[in-house]
Amino acid sequence: MDIIHLLPDSVANQIAAGEVIQRPASVIKELVENSIDAGASLIKVVVKGAGRTSILVIDDGKGMSATDARLAFERHATSKIQQSSDLFALTTMGFRGEALASIAAVAQVELRTRRNGDELGTFIEIEGSKLLRQEMEQCAVGTQFLIKNLFFNVPARRKFLKSDETEMRNIMQEMSRIVLAHPDIAFQLYNGDDLVYDLPIASFKQRIVALCGRKVRNISQQLVNVEVNTTLVKLTGYVGTPQSAGRNPHQFFFVNGRYMNHPYFRRAVMQAYERMISAEDAPQFFLNLEVDPSTIDVNIHPTKTEIKFENEREIWSIISIAVKEALGKFNVAPSIDFDTTDSIDIPVAGGSGNVIPEMPKVTFNPNYNPFSNTQKTSISSQSAPRNWKDLFEVRNEELGVRSETTQSKNILVDKDFQSVFNSQLETQFIASLQDTLIYKNRYLCVPMKSGLMMIDVQRAFARIYYDSLLAQVEKNSGVSQKLLFPEVLELSLEDKCLFTEIELELKAVGFEIAEFGKSMYRIEGVPAMLSEGADVIKILENIVGEIKISGCDVSQKVHQIIANTISQSESRLRIDRTMTIEERNSLLAQLFASSNPNNAPDGRKITNILSDDIIESMF
Repeated sequence: MDIIHLLPDSVANQIAAGEVIQRPASVIKELVENSIDAGASLIKVVVKGAGRTSILVIDDGKGMSATDARLAFERHATSKIQQSSDLFALTTMGFRGEALASIAAVAQVELRTRRNGDELGTFIEIEGSKLLRQEMEQCAVGTQFLIKNLFFNVPARRKFLKSDETEMRNIMQEMSRIVLAHPDIAFQLYNGDDLVYDLPIASFKQRIVALCGRKVRNISQQLVNVEVNTTLVKLTGYVGTPQSAGRNPHQFFFVNGRYMNHPYFRRAVMQAYERMISAEDAPQFFLNLEVDPSTIDVNIHPTKTEIKFENEREIWSIISIAVKEALGKFNVAPSIDFDTTDSIDIPVAGGSGNVIPEMPKVTFNPNYNPFSNTQKTSISSQSAPRNWKDLFEVRNEELGVRSETTQSKNILVDKDFQSVFNSQLETQFIASLQDTLIYKNRYLCVPMKSGLMMIDVQRAFARIYYDSLLAQVEKNSGVSQKLLFPEVLELSLEDKCLFTEIELELKAVGFEIAEFGKSMYRIEGVPAMLSEGADVIKILENIVGEIKISGCDVSQKVHQIIANTISQSESRLRIDRTMTIEERNSLLAQLFASSNPNNAPDGRKITNILSDDIIESMF
């Protein structure tokens, strides 16, 4: 008996939909790209329920005939290509002919379309790949797609859609990529009855300012023009000044009017900013690449954002050199500045002075014998593993305390030592701890029986604050402190959707937040542990940026990201002033009572030990 058979079209279309249509943002991307290919000058998108309830896309393009309108819903039906060789000469956004068939397989679709010159248009209604109705209807020139009840017949897919805020954020991210790539087209985006943005036809720079200016103030003054034309690629666009770099910058690559994600080319831009920005920051850029379509392959991934270049290395060099040249041309590269502070004033001999040369004198000790010291320090001792028990064994014996190794792998200090350290800090330890030294307001040097312990103060504070904040977020026990003058946080429309998702976690730490306009929030209270000089707005912007950079679901790491961002900011403030003896003692006590006194939340080392042997070997 034969067992192999052809799948029904409805089943095949649902399988294809799993690749092409992953969420409401995928539907909008495909429909808007079709409108662009149809020559539209105005595209209007209206979403309800973050795309779950309905998606309406209206354009004023050339429209379709009745036959084309019906055929467009068949798999692999397209007007963009005729044969396989056309894949290497693509000038359109779409080409596979799978989008409409995939959408119709998992949603209820209504299509209205009319060509210029036709008296009547065409109305088509399809549900789950089944044609319900097709008739002539009066409608405007262009095309209107109404997508209702997405994934209505695939409940498992609908169940795994994220919250409305997350889905709306993905829609806005997808739209941002499209509207920046096509400033010659006007776009309108509505969330229900609310107008999210209305972007008229403009220049590329005007479109950048209109879309990103809400998040980045004075972005127009921060953009540096990049323009170079070679036989391989024409590169145009803008990069940000080094001063505008940050944790979550806008970064966009476009090739032949199509957004692409290309980490290799991103490194070319980063190299151009080498030594201009800190390692933690990244520059913003908006770069358009125009290449021969036959030298690229866009048919790699269903989303068509991964593109393979034939001359990848050469284009990498062109991008890096062009960005460097642009930064230098507009005099944004840092100039050489010789710091003369605290330098010795060396007089220069005048032309009339007589310089009497003098031979240098060499002195030595004839009694010195380098072989008199028979005890040599082995190199291996410098890399010996740390043993907290041995380091504090003598001190515990002096206090009459029995040392006992903890069973927890997270606590690297003996439990008995922790209790003694906390309870007897003012008596037995105060004399020895008065000998501690702060070096450059950053490193705490603590003399020990077997050497010298060096502690990175900033990382130590980061660990202490991180543990405390994480416990507050998870227990919802944060204490708030009212601000005398509330701060105003202004976010981009995309970041506002993300901020709404993490608002409860921020309130659990101690932030008091209230809406203050369409994309603004009023910060009325902050966590009580924040210092007076803390930049509250910067902290909140960094939290949003870190969550976006992590690329994970908000619910997975939001607690850790909030705690880590606040602790890093607070720890930097703590090293800007001199610490008293009491503050040093408190720092040591809290550090060794933390979950991991060896490492900061980002994994970097907090403590290091210079043993007596290592110190002696230096001399």
